[in-house]
Amino acid sequence: MEDQKNLPEEGDIVIANVKQVTNHGAYVYLEEYDNLTGFLHISEIATGWIRNIERYVRPNQKIVLKVIRVNKARSEVDLSLKQVSGEEKKSKIIEVKKNEKANAFMAIIKSKANLSNEQIKQIEEKILTKFDYVYDIFEATTKKGKEVLLPLELAENVINIIEEESKKIPIPHVEIRGIVEVSSQKSNGVEIIKSILSTAEITKGNSKVMISYIAAPKYRIVVAADNFKIAEKSINGAIEKIKSAIEKENGHFNFIRQESKKTQQQLVH
Repeated sequence: MEDQKNLPEEGDIVIANVKQVTNHGAYVYLEEYDNLTGFLHISEIATGWIRNIERYVRPNQKIVLKVIRVNKARSEVDLSLKQVSGEEKKSKIIEVKKNEKANAFMAIIKSKANLSNEQIKQIEEKILTKFDYVYDIFEATTKKGKEVLLPLELAENVINIIEEESKKIPIPHVEIRGIVEVSSQKSNGVEIIKSILSTAEITKGNSKVMISYIAAPKYRIVVAADNFKIAEKSINGAIEKIKSAIEKENGHFNFIRQESKKTQQQLVH
């Protein structure tokens, strides 16, 4: 639903569909600019001599390109493939996917709330004052609830629709697992171990540490989080806490790491 621009600017990263491949390069459609035709010269496809252009670009292929020249008077756009960095390509693909998802969500909001295109545009503008992409508001609502929507001062029915639609988004969910072996020779060793393990079970932010009994002296520790960086930090903190506490009681400690996994989790508020 975001307005398409007439012409890109020099240096812009764009999505293009290959229209026709010739001996001199390729003609492409620029999706974000009303399918404006641009030209990708053979010298801008790859470094070195190119024997077969279609090894790099083929008709109907979707590619990420950089705008290197714009003739506004003639609406001509020259493009480059070789000047697009890996990071620029990745960032553009993420942007396009987010915009496609956002457009689908905004279409639902427009229909359910019976809004005009202008009203939808105003909502998008409000969202973009707080977020990089319109889609980000839906992800944020999925993780944190509709409280993130309140500063935008949207209508109550729009807030409720955004909250409802956000529940459909699967959030990346990772788990790091391991086996903790702890034992104590003291007469109250069982109570000591239970106390130490219970203090290590912590829910903080987007991570949760869970410990369950297997068979003495083994306990399973599972850390669930949004990403591996957060999960690693949480499990390392929990393991260090357990190790330090049991060694102060002259007990035994050992940790065995198990395979981590990544899933998609539907969050329900």
